[in-house]
Amino acid sequence: MPIIDSQVHVYAANTPERPWAMIPNWPDHVDGDEMVAAMDAVGVDGAIFVNSFSMYRYDSSYAIEVHKAYPGKFGLVKPVDPDDPAVADVIANWKATPGTVGLRIMLSHAPERPIDDPGYDLILREAARHDFPVNLLCWGDIDRGIELIDRHPKTRFVLDHLGILQPRTPPAPQEPWVELPKVLDLAQRSNVVIKVSGACTLSREPYPFPDIWDPIARIFDAWSIDRCLWGTDWTRAFAVVNYEQSVEPFRLTDRITESERATLMGGACARVYKWIPGG
Repeated sequence: MPIIDSQVHVYAANTPERPWAMIPNWPDHVDGDEMVAAMDAVGVDGAIFVNSFSMYRYDSSYAIEVHKAYPGKFGLVKPVDPDDPAVADVIANWKATPGTVGLRIMLSHAPERPIDDPGYDLILREAARHDFPVNLLCWGDIDRGIELIDRHPKTRFVLDHLGILQPRTPPAPQEPWVELPKVLDLAQRSNVVIKVSGACTLSREPYPFPDIWDPIARIFDAWSIDRCLWGTDWTRAFAVVNYEQSVEPFRLTDRITESERATLMGGACARVYKWIPGG
């Protein structure tokens, strides 16, 4: 089974021709060539390319360009706008675009709206109709995320980044896993899987971050390994860990078997997104 990173952000430099919407504490650029080189250096075969909302909002044109250059390396996920009256057409067009594998809704870092908002309802109905999994960012707002998931039992959800707020700069919070009980309870919903992405940023110990494994083991127990998708969240994690440090703890740990590692670091992701590198 190939190794698949369940979330990376790839983007060009901030230029007048392709300006960023905001400037986060990320590298000046991690373009397609650079991302592929970073993946190749540590044996990652492919990745789910989640269009960077920080830079490009709902414009996925750069993601499409990168996929054309590296069609076997990336499956594409697009944030969609609940305020867009044409969002159903946007989703249909995205489904028809080569390389696309999913959609994204962000409850975090966006203006709060009711969970029964018609825009959410439309997106999630259309996602189910087109068989797109919906990546849900609700860290710091997990109660509303659970409410949204429960409202749409026919839609497949991918819970971003463990559902746990992660730091953009070190150190990790004193109690980084305080929301873990809610994450474990959410495992009872059969229409959601969980990204074990950005986990190394929650460590309060140096590389290889041994203190992440006890809480992650509880997640594996509650969700089962075949519903857990390893990922780095590179480049959001840039100021905390480098790419290699986000990969190697999972490749080298003895806390999981080789079969579990194959599922966590590729098999579950391939099944959820119906995509494999080179396919």
